[in-house]
Amino acid sequence: MLLEANLVLTLIVETGESEEVGNTPRGYLKVVPIKGGSFFGVNVKGKVLPGGYDWNTVINNDTEHHLSKYILKTDDGTYISIENEGYLELKEEHSNRIKTSSRFEVTEGKYDWLNSGVYVGSLEVGKTESPSKNIKIFKMK
Repeated sequence: MLLEANLVLTLIVETGESEEVGNTPRGYLKVVPIKGGSFFGVNVKGKVLPGGYDWNTVINNDTEHHLSKYILKTDDGTYISIENEGYLELKEEHSNRIKTSSRFEVTEGKYDWLNSGVYVGSLEVGKTESPSKNIKIFKMK
Protein backbone atom coordinates (compact mmCIF):
# COMPACT_ATOMS: atom_id res chain seq x y z
CA MET A 1 0.00 0.00 0.00
CA LEU A 2 1.37 3.40 -0.99
CA LEU A 3 0.68 6.47 1.08
CA GLU A 4 -0.93 9.39 -0.72
CA ALA A 5 -0.94 13.08 0.11
CA ASN A 6 -2.07 16.38 -1.38
CA LEU A 7 -0.06 19.61 -1.26
CA VAL A 8 -2.09 22.07 0.82
CA LEU A 9 0.33 24.87 1.77
CA THR A 10 3.59 26.40 0.64
CA LEU A 11 5.31 28.76 3.07
CA ILE A 12 8.30 31.05 2.62
CA VAL A 13 9.47 31.83 6.15
CA GLU A 14 12.03 34.59 6.70
CA THR A 15 14.32 34.04 9.68
CA GLY A 16 16.77 36.17 11.63
CA GLU A 17 20.16 35.53 13.20
CA SER A 18 20.27 32.54 15.53
CA GLU A 19 20.88 32.88 19.26
CA GLU A 20 23.26 30.26 20.65
CA VAL A 21 21.81 28.86 23.88
CA GLY A 22 24.54 26.24 24.28
CA ASN A 23 24.82 22.69 25.53
CA THR A 24 21.69 21.29 27.17
CA PRO A 25 20.87 17.77 28.39
CA ARG A 26 19.34 17.01 24.94
CA GLY A 27 22.12 18.54 22.86
CA TYR A 28 23.42 21.86 21.54
CA LEU A 29 20.52 24.33 21.31
CA LYS A 30 20.13 27.47 19.25
CA VAL A 31 16.94 29.44 18.60
CA VAL A 32 16.13 31.24 15.37
CA PRO A 33 13.60 34.10 15.33
CA ILE A 34 10.90 34.12 12.68
CA LYS A 35 10.76 37.57 11.08
CA GLY A 36 7.88 37.13 8.62
CA GLY A 37 7.14 35.71 5.20
CA SER A 38 4.23 34.58 3.07
CA PHE A 39 2.17 31.49 2.32
CA PHE A 40 -0.33 30.20 -0.22
CA GLY A 41 -2.30 27.03 -0.74
CA VAL A 42 -5.70 25.47 -1.25
CA ASN A 43 -8.07 28.48 -1.22
CA VAL A 44 -5.86 30.33 1.26
CA LYS A 45 -3.01 32.83 1.21
CA GLY A 46 -1.51 35.39 3.50
CA LYS A 47 1.54 36.30 5.52
CA VAL A 48 3.71 34.78 8.21
CA LEU A 49 3.69 37.08 11.23
CA PRO A 50 6.95 37.94 13.00
CA GLY A 51 7.41 36.71 16.55
CA GLY A 52 7.70 32.93 16.44
CA TYR A 53 10.84 30.88 16.92
CA ASP A 54 12.52 27.78 15.57
CA TRP A 55 14.34 25.72 18.22
CA ASN A 56 17.23 23.74 16.71
CA THR A 57 18.94 21.07 18.81
CA VAL A 58 21.93 19.15 17.52
CA ILE A 59 21.30 15.79 19.20
CA ASN A 60 24.50 14.14 18.03
CA ASN A 61 26.87 14.67 15.14
CA ASP A 62 24.36 13.06 12.76
CA THR A 63 20.95 14.50 13.71
CA GLU A 64 19.39 17.91 14.34
CA HIS A 65 15.89 18.31 15.83
CA HIS A 66 13.76 21.30 14.74
CA LEU A 67 10.64 22.62 16.46
CA SER A 68 9.02 25.87 15.37
CA LYS A 69 5.83 27.65 16.34
CA TYR A 70 4.44 30.80 14.78
CA ILE A 71 1.31 32.48 13.46
CA LEU A 72 -0.07 32.81 9.93
CA LYS A 73 -2.57 35.55 9.03
CA THR A 74 -4.75 34.96 5.99
CA ASP A 75 -5.59 37.75 3.56
CA ASP A 76 -9.12 37.83 5.01
CA GLY A 77 -7.83 38.30 8.58
CA THR A 78 -7.99 34.80 10.08
CA TYR A 79 -5.14 33.77 12.38
CA ILE A 80 -3.73 30.24 12.11
CA SER A 81 -1.30 28.83 14.67
CA ILE A 82 1.21 26.42 13.14
CA GLU A 83 3.75 24.12 14.75
CA ASN A 84 6.33 22.24 12.66
CA GLU A 85 8.57 19.53 14.04
CA GLY A 86 11.15 17.48 12.24
CA TYR A 87 14.62 16.05 11.97
CA LEU A 88 17.57 16.86 9.76
CA GLU A 89 19.98 14.02 9.04
CA LEU A 90 23.25 15.95 8.80
CA LYS A 91 25.18 13.31 6.88
CA GLU A 92 22.58 12.74 4.15
CA GLU A 93 23.20 13.83 0.57
CA HIS A 94 20.38 16.39 0.82
CA SER A 95 21.32 17.79 4.22
CA ASN A 96 19.38 21.02 3.60
CA ARG A 97 16.01 19.16 3.60
CA ILE A 98 14.13 18.51 6.83
CA LYS A 99 11.18 16.11 7.01
CA THR A 100 8.45 17.61 9.18
CA SER A 101 5.07 16.99 10.74
CA SER A 102 2.74 19.97 11.16
CA ARG A 103 -0.12 20.82 13.50
CA PHE A 104 -2.55 23.69 13.12
CA GLU A 105 -4.99 25.52 15.38
CA VAL A 106 -7.61 27.81 13.89
CA THR A 107 -11.02 29.07 14.97
CA GLU A 108 -14.21 27.59 13.56
CA GLY A 109 -14.90 28.77 10.02
CA LYS A 110 -13.46 28.74 6.54
CA TYR A 111 -10.09 27.22 7.49
CA ASP A 112 -11.07 24.86 10.31
CA TRP A 113 -10.30 21.91 8.01
CA LEU A 114 -6.70 22.49 9.12
CA ASN A 115 -7.61 21.41 12.67
CA SER A 116 -7.93 17.76 11.66
CA GLY A 117 -5.91 15.36 9.57
CA VAL A 118 -2.30 14.30 9.38
CA TYR A 119 0.11 16.80 7.83
CA VAL A 120 3.66 16.11 6.71
CA GLY A 121 6.14 18.36 5.03
CA SER A 122 9.48 19.08 3.54
CA LEU A 123 11.43 22.09 4.72
CA GLU A 124 14.33 23.38 2.66
CA VAL A 125 16.77 25.80 4.22
CA GLY A 126 17.31 28.72 1.85
CA LYS A 127 20.71 29.62 0.45
CA THR A 128 19.84 33.28 -0.16
CA GLU A 129 21.38 36.40 1.37
CA SER A 130 18.35 36.68 3.66
CA PRO A 131 17.93 33.33 5.43
CA SER A 132 14.62 31.75 4.54
CA LYS A 133 12.88 28.42 4.75
CA ASN A 134 10.72 27.00 1.99
CA ILE A 135 8.15 24.66 3.53
CA LYS A 136 5.75 22.47 1.57
CA ILE A 137 2.98 20.91 3.67
CA PHE A 138 0.91 17.94 2.52
CA LYS A 139 -2.28 16.46 3.99
CA MET A 140 -2.29 12.68 4.07
CA LYS A 141 -5.28 11.05 2.36
